[in-house]
Amino acid sequence: MQLARIIGTTTATVKHPSLAGARLLVVQPLMADRRSPDGDPQIAVDTVAASIGDVVVITSDGRLLRDILKSEATPARWSTIGLVDTP
Repeated sequence: MQLARIIGTTTATVKHPSLAGARLLVVQPLMADRRSPDGDPQIAVDTVAASIGDVVVITSDGRLLRDILKSEATPARWSTIGLVDTP
């Protein structure tokens, strides 16, 4: 699990059938200070109705994502699993 900031959304005219109806977000993984980027932006499946600017917890847990998407053969890697409250 890792913190990430939502920096945008993305669309695809053609995508894997397991992603039909899934909302895709562009997320920037963050360091522990919640400000510094930790690597390149990633695409994540939204499961928590996050908005641009929100800080979320993302995971690369394949089993969870397969259960959410109801597919044993999805190419997706990252998904959101929680919204982080702002202090």
